[in-house]
Amino acid sequence: MSAAARTARRALPAVAAVPLLALALGACGYGSEKSTTSAASAGTAAAGKKLSAATVKIGYFPNLTHATPLVGEQEGILQRELGATRLKSATFNAGPSEIEALNAGSIDIGWIGPSPAVNGYVKSKGKNLRIISGSASGGVKLVVDPKKIGSLDEVKGKKIATPQKGNTQDVAFLDWIAERGWKVDPQSGKGDVSVVRTDNKVTPDAFKSGSVDGAWVPEPTASKLVSEGGKVLLDESTLWPDGKFVITNVIVSQKFLAQHPDVVEAVLRGSVKTNAWIAANPQQARTAANAALKKLSGKELPADVLDPAWQSLHTTDDPLAATLGTQADHAVKASLLERPDLSGIYDLTLLNKVLKAEGKPTVGAAKLGRQ
Repeated sequence: MSAAARTARRALPAVAAVPLLALALGACGYGSEKSTTSAASAGTAAAGKKLSAATVKIGYFPNLTHATPLVGEQEGILQRELGATRLKSATFNAGPSEIEALNAGSIDIGWIGPSPAVNGYVKSKGKNLRIISGSASGGVKLVVDPKKIGSLDEVKGKKIATPQKGNTQDVAFLDWIAERGWKVDPQSGKGDVSVVRTDNKVTPDAFKSGSVDGAWVPEPTASKLVSEGGKVLLDESTLWPDGKFVITNVIVSQKFLAQHPDVVEAVLRGSVKTNAWIAANPQQARTAANAALKKLSGKELPADVLDPAWQSLHTTDDPLAATLGTQADHAVKASLLERPDLSGIYDLTLLNKVLKAEGKPTVGAAKLGRQ
């Protein structure tokens, strides 16, 4: 299949009933589950309009793909929009644990990758969550040992790591393999390419030891591998129309959304304003994100990892809904999924209200929105 044909296929719009991963899909992240309270929200919440909830609990990963909540909390932007409502946060290192926290009411709103959001929606039969905004796009690369792999054709016969069987990057890599006409068993990962499912936290060590020859991974793991001598062989954004595909969304408990729409709207307003601030102040935003990571994990990212990782990620209010449907289509092609109905997974009503108020264009749900 030609590159043009592959691009055209990826541009196909999502339909109301799209396939979905039947596995317990995880997202990629660093750190561990941990409750945090920012300086901006500690003690007495900022003065302002009283909303319907005294507290809102958010969840996210201590990871650059979650730059919006990292920067929004670090800079106090989210808290300012909440006024007298106190912002409390918890961090997670995997999507399933964040979904469990949302279902249990431990958090109300979360930033999360597309696969766990979809899986959580399906497992609850569409009753527990909604995707209410986009957050980030891009930041996924195929990084290889240049001494072992010099071209895309030479990936055949090599050992390539992905974060987890059936996760977003694993499915993308399996789809790329299939489009090249190579065969891999999606369950075992064995075939013309050996797909080695490896946690992002240990992938750099596996790469250094030579137990894998490369990895299809998100940032900052990709840049960590480059800092260890790896070479970027392919940026996944080049495979998508306009170079955009969802890597992080914002989800909400349907119960919390129904009971406290004003609080959800305030969080979304803070998210939109944070993304605008990041775009207008990229250097300050990068510094703020790294300061937040240091606060959460005890260490910051070195410049040779932070700088390229930051440049390859893009914050966005648009959930890029069509790409979520296409990612699910890739999963069905890899024989890793069922075909449940995702119609209603998006509710972009409050986001579009915020975007209109900010003078920004509204966004769509690719026929997967709440009717």
